Amino acid sequence: MSADDSLMAARWVARMDSGVWTEDDETALRRWLAADPRRHGTLLRSHATWLAADRALDIDRPADEAVAPPLIGWGRRSVVAGLAAAGVAALVGSLSRLRTNGATKYATEVGEIRRVPLSDGSVMTMNSGSELAVRMHGKARSVALAQGEAWFDVAKDAERPFVVAARKVKAQAIGTAFSVRMRDDAVEILVNEGVVEAWSDDAAFRRIRLEAGQRALVGDDAAIKLEPEQASSVDRALAWRSGMIDLDGKTLQQAADEFNRYNDRKIVIADPTIGAAQIDGVFRINDPEGFAISVRNILGASVNTETAEVIRIQS
Repeated sequence: MSADDSLMAARWVARMDSGVWTEDDETALRRWLAADPRRHGTLLRSHATWLAADRALDIDRPADEAVAPPLIGWGRRSVVAGLAAAGVAALVGSLSRLRTNGATKYATEVGEIRRVPLSDGSVMTMNSGSELAVRMHGKARSVALAQGEAWFDVAKDAERPFVVAARKVKAQAIGTAFSVRMRDDAVEILVNEGVVEAWSDDAAFRRIRLEAGQRALVGDDAAIKLEPEQASSVDRALAWRSGMIDLDGKTLQQAADEFNRYNDRKIVIADPTIGAAQIDGVFRINDPEGFAISVRNILGASVNTETAEVIRIQS
């Protein structure tokens, strides 16, 4: 490893954390990495040093926000978090932040959980396979969720409402913590702090106020379904922020669907009967095989893990 490569790696890490990352930057970094395979390791070591500086300064990381490897929580400087687990060349593109028409766009790959501090002091945590765009205006703060799920810890600013849009559904907060998840025909909103107001553009007059511990499904047809207040249920549903799946009486099929959100290796329930069985417990997001083995032990199911692409479970 040359001194020049070490210096250049440090510059790349700092550049990625600057908040200004262009397609030209990405192309140049890929070209630099391709010129010498050893540079991948140099970049990883530089990133590790950068993260160590954050930990020493105790910047932007609540004590309870550790994320299980290989998913790494995001601090102010940890813009390339997850690098070691996913491989430098494959991940750089997914961590790029591109500004388009005044919006900053973010995306996560399958299995990637990303914590992003925003310029207003808010923090958002993006779940696996999510895409969104953030705009900060003089009188408003807006997020457009194109797919997936994100949790928002909103900085208080009475003069600038914080609004998350997902299809036709809007969720607005001034200072609170809540998540928004795109589902097939509805948008799920969970509140774990403060108050959120939600509605559909098709029926803006029909609004619902959600308090801490509540969740609601707001349909594309403007129908609203409010679930009973239960803070523990909301907290369990947000366990993904720590790299876990917390199954609270979910069916085996629902559990498989959750694991499939985070992994390229899919769980297939070959028997609908066993798919209806209820499962409870906490499991690592990136360990579908470990989950399948637990299912075998708990339900006496037959589990086939012989292929790298699919795990089949049947009675």
